[in-house]
Parts: sequence; structure tokens; C-alpha cells
Amino acid sequence: MIDLQPLFSATPGTTSLLIIIVCASLFGLFAAPAMIERNLFRPYWVQRHRQYVTLISSAFLHADLGHLFFNMFTLWAFAFQVEREMGTPAFLALYGFGLLASDLGTYLKHRSDPNYQCLGASGAILAVLFASIIYFPSASLFIMPIPVPIPAPLFAVGYLAYSYYASRNARGRINHDAHLAGALAGVVFVGLFDPSKFEQALHRFFA
Repeated sequence: MIDLQPLFSATPGTTSLLIIIVCASLFGLFAAPAMIERNLFRPYWVQRHRQYVTLISSAFLHADLGHLFFNMFTLWAFAFQVEREMGTPAFLALYGFGLLASDLGTYLKHRSDPNYQCLGASGAILAVLFASIIYFPSASLFIMPIPVPIPAPLFAVGYLAYSYYASRNARGRINHDAHLAGALAGVVFVGLFDPSKFEQALHRFFA
């Protein structure tokens, strides 16, 4: 059995988010699909039906296993080091800021569409990913079966490019529109929370 105590001790925010999101998503997908339907974020109906809780609850559920795996892989790859760098309270504030910013972007775009609905943690995770790039601009990661490390900024640009394409060809309930707002939220949050790191990253990228 995996010992989670060291992870809880060092990075309680990331560890808790991973466990809660995975368990809630799997439960919804395989045991209680009605829970997913009740917690879909529907911008048109938020005020009309007072579905305010879905602003948060929709981010703890996913449309399918592929959606869940990709989001949790990205969170696992970047969030632990960001939490260690920022501290748990600031990390959770970053996550919440990214989540609400992505909700706002989605609401503004789809508030007049009664048929639009979505779910997923993508906006908050993009905030973490782009905050990680500010803190660790030279970081890279491996993605199988690609045999070479991918620079984190390149991965981020590819993620956004895919999100843009997917949002233009949206099918199903994945909130691709939230990605850009979440990414910008991550950059803005670090700029406000840790301006010296933000300035260092800008010098590195544009020197």
C-alpha cells in the first residue's frame, strides 16, 4: 500500500485535491451518474435556478476517464513543486483563483446559451501549470511514448493550442473554454503574489 503520509505532510493541498477529485469523479462515472448531471456548470441557469454550488462542484467531476487522467496527470506533474514553493495557503488560493476565473470566462461566453453545460478542473489546473512555468521556467517533463523531455513552456503552449482547437469543435461536456482564463489567472496570481519571481521569469523568456 502506498504511504500517503509524507505527501500529506509536505503538500497537503495537492494530495487532498488529487484524492478528492479522483474519488468523486470515479464515483460519479461508475456509481452515480446522476451526481454528474446535477453538478454540471450551466452558465445560463446559474442565476435563474440558483445553481451557484455548481461553480465549485463541477470542478471536482470529469466527463470520462481520459478527461480525468489528463487533468490529474497535469496536476500531479506540476502542483507538488508549486505548493512547496508557494506554501499551502497560497497554493490553494491560486487554485481557487484559477477556478473562479475560468468560471467567469465560461459564464461571460455562454451566459445566453441555455444548452451549454460543462465540468472539469481544467481551469484551476491551467492556473497551476502556468504558475509553475513562472517559478520553474527551465523545467521539463516526459510524456510516453515521446522519448525526449518536453520543456514545460512548450507543453503549456501545446495544451493551450489543443484547448483552442477543442473549444472551436466542442462536443460533450468538457470545458475547454476555461483553459485560457485559467492560464491567465495563474500568471496574474503569481505576478501579484510574488512579483520578483514574475520579473525573473519575464527576463528569462524575453532576454
